[in-house]
Amino acid sequence: MSKIYPYNIKKKVIHIDGIILIDKGKGCTSHDIVNKIKHIFNEKTGHTGTLDPNATGLLPILIGQGTKLSSYLINHDKKYLVKLKLGIKTDTADSEGEVVQEEVVDENMLSKEHVEEILKSFVGKQEQIPPMYSAIKVNGKKLYEYARKNIQVEVKPREIEIYDIELSDISEQEKEIDFSVECSKGTYIRSLCEDIAVKLGTVGYMKELKRTVVGQFNINESITVDELEAHKEDRDYMKNHIIDIETFFIKYKNAEKIILNEKKMKLFLNGVKLNIYLKNGDYRIYNEKNEFIGIGSLLNNLLKREIIVEK
Repeated sequence: MSKIYPYNIKKKVIHIDGIILIDKGKGCTSHDIVNKIKHIFNEKTGHTGTLDPNATGLLPILIGQGTKLSSYLINHDKKYLVKLKLGIKTDTADSEGEVVQEEVVDENMLSKEHVEEILKSFVGKQEQIPPMYSAIKVNGKKLYEYARKNIQVEVKPREIEIYDIELSDISEQEKEIDFSVECSKGTYIRSLCEDIAVKLGTVGYMKELKRTVVGQFNINESITVDELEAHKEDRDYMKNHIIDIETFFIKYKNAEKIILNEKKMKLFLNGVKLNIYLKNGDYRIYNEKNEFIGIGSLLNNLLKREIIVEK
């Protein structure tokens, strides 16, 4: 059995199985990015969570057999850089919407001590009402579908958690606040911006948003789609920017290694659960030649096949 690589140098365009971290620009949807990468490599492609067209930053893209990692990337925390515009409220809670309310912003609202105190008051677990212009479904329809038709529906609050929030800058002239926030999955930064503005004594909307962290991934590891396309035939470049399945479970999941002999490997590949007396968790599975085969999960001393890397 030959070593399995996340790329194939025999092809003009390199074959990819794994994760690529994309730095999304403004004005394109997450779906646009997925389609473009799918077109470049002609591989099955997906993402782990959308970014609004107006938002920028980190977007992990799953390619080829890397799409099998989606179930391991569900509940991930995130970090954002945010610009909050005060004194103006829009119907979408961001800069894309129409202005529905304007209020005077008192200079006393923008003192550093006051703003920091308000921001820190949001740290912790809390209930948040998602914005009407969101993809959350109520009675089978997305909220933005109701919003576009001016139909009022009850939106139930969701529990979120703000782990940390830090003030970066205050522009008294522009009536804007820059801050960073670390939060749980499901947190709507547009709603957070509106809530911060209200607590400051005015209205506001999310003017800019950049995602810098998704779970274990950092924007410092990312590349743009243009950079990806320009280097799509560069074997070394791809090797340095693809997180293959084996690397993901070594670097990000800290999964331990199990070597199976030929008999046990055959059973494992056929879906038979094996008796392995180790702690519960995910394990990297190798054959006797030390070749990576896939991922197994161990529960109550039974090893179950989860992901098999196809040759």
